[in-house]
Amino acid sequence: MSIDATERPDTVNEGADIHAVMRELGAAAHDAARVLGRASTEAKNTALKAAAAAIRAEAATLLDANARDLAAADAKGITSALRDRLVLDDARIEAMAQSLDDIAALKDPVGDIMAEWTRPNGLRIARVRVAIGVIGIIYESRPNVTADAGALCLKSGNATILRGGSESFHSNRAIHACLQHGLKLAGLPAACILTVSDILSEEETSEGTYLPLDELERATDRMIEVALEAGTSL
Repeated sequence: MSIDATERPDTVNEGADIHAVMRELGAAAHDAARVLGRASTEAKNTALKAAAAAIRAEAATLLDANARDLAAADAKGITSALRDRLVLDDARIEAMAQSLDDIAALKDPVGDIMAEWTRPNGLRIARVRVAIGVIGIIYESRPNVTADAGALCLKSGNATILRGGSESFHSNRAIHACLQHGLKLAGLPAACILTVSDILSEEETSEGTYLPLDELERATDRMIEVALEAGTSL
């Protein structure tokens, strides 16, 4: 297996204005959400398990990518606490892969009947869980969040656009490539899980091009139904 962490997805028109490209990503995620919201549990679990296998198989690739991030972080003189958040090692990579396997083993929430009752006139009503659509998630330097957030959104039938911290640029790309591998094997759209780093170069991220939460929503033409920052909840 060979994962290319530098290849940009077909949804990206390289060289275009960042806001135009973000609109493309938003539209692609919106279309993918329609497919993912109706995807079978089997397809979603296949994608998650394949992504977990890819993370294990490409551990060396992930470590190399992480080493590039660590070198850049050391050059900037980041604190030891921030550096520890950024570090990937064999144990953390295995924990990341196991997390995807654990999410695959969870009950599929889509279609779950939360409550049901019958009206006096005989009308039966049910409250059923459905996918939200497209979820935007912003987080900082922990690379494992790319895998965890993408996997949780996938299992719940939601497409997602991830905006990780610039410190973990290379690590996030490598992990995202593994997630994309899983989607491909499961026959699901690549745009089910997208990252802002797909449209930015390393130089652009170091210049602070990363979009804040409100700008992420605007840049995608409001095609994100829910935007979250790490540490928040619905």
